[in-house]
Amino acid sequence: MKTYPSIPKEYSSLGDQIIYVQDKLDGSNIRVEWTKKGGFSKFGTRRRLLDPNEPIFGQAVTIFNGKYAEDLVPIFKKEKWQKVTLFMELYGENSFAGNHLEEDVLDLMLFDVQPFKKPFLPPKEFYKLFGHLDVVKSLYVGPFYPELVEQVKKTSLEGITFEGVVCKGPFDRKKGGPIMFKIKTDAWLGRLKEYCKGDDNLFNKLA
Repeated sequence: MKTYPSIPKEYSSLGDQIIYVQDKLDGSNIRVEWTKKGGFSKFGTRRRLLDPNEPIFGQAVTIFNGKYAEDLVPIFKKEKWQKVTLFMELYGENSFAGNHLEEDVLDLMLFDVQPFKKPFLPPKEFYKLFGHLDVVKSLYVGPFYPELVEQVKKTSLEGITFEGVVCKGPFDRKKGGPIMFKIKTDAWLGRLKEYCKGDDNLFNKLA
């Protein structure tokens, strides 16, 4: 099953090219694979397959089936896709840095889609096909501007939640998808620093 690429922290203006700035929910990456023959047959976390009976992460299967499964299949069939990998965030009110509380009510949020043997959908197409569903919010669409970085860091960009944003730009042939970079809020990084208790390796890994 496809895995989601690491998103770099480096950012640039990209000239006057359009970027989509998406809210970054603080949770865990969940993958779902659909095939025309087998339906939604594989579920996984970022690096392993998922057992629907396991605590916490197993809830993702139930949530997905109730929230997305029925509405997604007609889209796949209309686009004549034979196989698709969906990427989602599993999160709750108290989720932080990939950790969740068992007593929390968790939810899933769709944020990216990759049809088989094709690149990730460009943001414009993603919202055209899936925007009527509960998907990751787009906070800004337009050219990159320097003040954007400070607005994210200070949590002043309208609609932003706690962790930060993911910016998606034009298609990059080498990467096989849109140019992407992330910006974290100062508040989230400050909490992460406390969480890591001086472990710089852990901080750099999670940041």
